[in-house]
Amino acid sequence: MPTYRGADIVARTLARAGVKRIFSLSGNHIMPLYDAALDAALAITHTRHEGAAVHMADAWGRLTGTPGIALLTGGPGHANGVGALYTALASESPMVLLSGHAPLRELGKGSFQEMDQAAMAAPVVKASWRAQSLDKLGDDIARALRIATAGRPGPVHVSLPVDLLEATTRTLPDSAGYQAPPQRLGVADVDALFALIAEAKRPLVLCGAVMSPGRADDVREALEKSLGVPAICMESPRGLNDPALGALADIVSRADAIVLLGKQPDFTLRFGQPPALAAACRIAVIDPEPEALQRALDVLGRDRTVLAAVADSIAAARQLIEGGSGRTNSGAWMTEVQTALRHRPPEWDSITPRADGLVHPVELGRAVQHFIDAAGETVLISDGGEFGQWAQSCVTASTRLINGQGGSIGSAIPFALAAKTARPDATIVATTGDGACGFHLLEIETAVRAGLSFVVVVGNDACWNAEHQIQLRTYGKARAHGCELAPTRYDEVAAALGGHGELVTRAADLPAALARAAASRKPALVNVMIERLPAPTVGAAPPAAR
Repeated sequence: MPTYRGADIVARTLARAGVKRIFSLSGNHIMPLYDAALDAALAITHTRHEGAAVHMADAWGRLTGTPGIALLTGGPGHANGVGALYTALASESPMVLLSGHAPLRELGKGSFQEMDQAAMAAPVVKASWRAQSLDKLGDDIARALRIATAGRPGPVHVSLPVDLLEATTRTLPDSAGYQAPPQRLGVADVDALFALIAEAKRPLVLCGAVMSPGRADDVREALEKSLGVPAICMESPRGLNDPALGALADIVSRADAIVLLGKQPDFTLRFGQPPALAAACRIAVIDPEPEALQRALDVLGRDRTVLAAVADSIAAARQLIEGGSGRTNSGAWMTEVQTALRHRPPEWDSITPRADGLVHPVELGRAVQHFIDAAGETVLISDGGEFGQWAQSCVTASTRLINGQGGSIGSAIPFALAAKTARPDATIVATTGDGACGFHLLEIETAVRAGLSFVVVVGNDACWNAEHQIQLRTYGKARAHGCELAPTRYDEVAAALGGHGELVTRAADLPAALARAAASRKPALVNVMIERLPAPTVGAAPPAAR
């Protein structure tokens, strides 16, 4: 009879669950899994930093709806990847982090790279544990995949002691149950929601990140059409000030009924307090997690909450779609909301090139939008920071990945690698500031090795500008210090790593530079010297839109 290592059990369980690729950085504790991946036909994208591997698994989970898998070694390798888990958690991204671990037989004796990895990851994942036995390894992996996709999607961590990976058995367990059944609304809850909407003059549905563009936004759009009610996804750390959503704050403050569909009344909604939400606004909360539902009730107050129900966001949305056919609401309100979300300051239309050549972020956004419009299927990726907000306000695409509600920076380049891997026929465009691009710039070399092509547009203002703007607003220009960067030639770094680089110092040169970057069929970086400006304030919609 053949024998199987614990590593074989892990790899083959992943393969049976439909996993075909993992994102990893190698290390002592996980080399048995690298070996087992060969027989399980698991492809490995081998990165230059553990945090990048986690970001790639995050992006894969968002784009495919199936858990992305990150595989890291133990100790410092695991520690390097933990920070990136917070971005996945805040963005409701299904993924699993598998980390090698010191052997069970040596725990408490000072083993090499021994640490309580499960406890370290616990605050930034849905669940975290260390595998304890060979015969349960398959169940550990199946459970992790199930939790990652159940309810509100999110990251899960499992530590894999190396002695379990090397141990052998003659039985290959047949684990099952890789997905949990959806939680649905009760009939009475559905009826109560329809009644709330029917009685309202200005209703809104506010959705969480799981319905962002390119994920389940088709469900959101169908819900909006079926109910005749604006359904808006909020996934930005700027919340009601999200520049991609125009005059959102104005619309939300005037709604008389709001359904929070997997959307928490947190800081992004200013905790639902007036004037962000009207004092008389009636609120329904649907959330997949009982704890989150209770927190929402505590924040909003039970007198304002007319319904609180546990259900998965997409499952609940589909129930409302099925029952909402033929129901209509005010067409004028729908038009008003759509006009407000499209609102941008009219003065942006008159922005023209400066004499000194520095490019205004709006000019850069226009050029990128023209490029995307001509490219066909596109995935747009936007990092955080001040330039990230300009990009999100000026550039749109049917599929978009952003840094998410966690407000991190630095994920754009790893996201681009994962996006091109998940959607090889799409054009991938990533926008990032010069500070953020430095986090994982070396992953350009990873992309070169993997034969992946995409375009990274760097808005280079030679500054940690988000923090610089805080200093200017709070302490004054005389006390603004420590946030300067050099006007670095990131384009030359990309070329040195085997990619393609372009430097742009004038807006007029942007179209040709973007075209050359795409034509290179390499990971390409377009380094654009931009004005140092604060993030855009889109502001209230004009009276004509009300």
